[in-house]
Amino acid sequence: MTVAPHPLIATARALAGDLLAPHAERVDQEGVPASHIEAVRRSGLLGVSAPVEYGGAGAPDSVAREVQEILAGACCSTWFVQTQHHTPVRLLAKSQLPVRERLLRPLASGELLAGIAYAHVRAFPRVPVRATAERDGWRFDGTVPWYTGWGLNDVMLLAGVTDSDEIVFAFADAREQPGLRASEPLRLAALTAARTVSLELEGLRLPEESLVLRTPLDRWSATDRLKTLNAGPAVFGIAQAALLLLDEETAAPLRARLAEVRERAYALADGAAPHEHTAERLALRMRAYEVMQAATTAAVVSGGGRSMLLTRTAQRLAREGLFQLVQGQTQESRAAHLDALTG
Repeated sequence: MTVAPHPLIATARALAGDLLAPHAERVDQEGVPASHIEAVRRSGLLGVSAPVEYGGAGAPDSVAREVQEILAGACCSTWFVQTQHHTPVRLLAKSQLPVRERLLRPLASGELLAGIAYAHVRAFPRVPVRATAERDGWRFDGTVPWYTGWGLNDVMLLAGVTDSDEIVFAFADAREQPGLRASEPLRLAALTAARTVSLELEGLRLPEESLVLRTPLDRWSATDRLKTLNAGPAVFGIAQAALLLLDEETAAPLRARLAEVRERAYALADGAAPHEHTAERLALRMRAYEVMQAATTAAVVSGGGRSMLLTRTAQRLAREGLFQLVQGQTQESRAAHLDALTG
């Protein structure tokens, strides 16, 4: 018996096929348009992991992963803007603080789009952003090196570290305001279209009711580290898109390798506790990178000199693949990847 895919997977495929993929090369050069984000908002995909009681789909992680694969393979820049949204949603769903009631429903419905400004916390003991408790809220000072979706997002999840080494997460409006200034959009080798900027925080004050989480940094880091051990869905999505550019004889062995890595990586994600099989998870992440790079390189080679044109899909996928090598990277994953490359 054939089981029908989850409705949101069908929605993602339609969005990818009808809108995202046909315009991906233009978006890569010109930027993610507001119309793409509006289509994502209307689709219901922003609520894929949100609780049903707050208007979300409450879909299992397997569905959320496949949705991300589809979007990344169709238009990685649009994928990267919207993928930021899901971490704030998941964090709010676990929170018991008042901000949950204010923001979770509009985020689940797509009325609001969220971005994230916390990767800098992984640089600890260097502290790019300091959070300081004040009488009626929090003050943030420092530099957020990377913030994606500027001009497209409505709110951001911002993190800073206190003098007592706690991490503080709070929501802020994603716009220039007293204490918050954005740089010009950064020119990147890939995903410039995703509107990434750096943020300068000079006394940005947020009220206590904006707080979503306050916890010891070492406790948060232990959990965050486990998340970065897994192979990311976007890696599989880009690899699958590249394979579509190849003839079947060339694609078949790469497709088999990709399916093997994907099946094992997702089996661990679904069937084992996050702290189990950490070495295998990391090894599978490296193998996923390897297959993705083989697939995107094969697509470039297959296209010949035409692959160097910015209007060609193969070179866009190759650059997006390079981006995946550093996205969500930690010191541990970087060391493992370098070890794998040097043998």
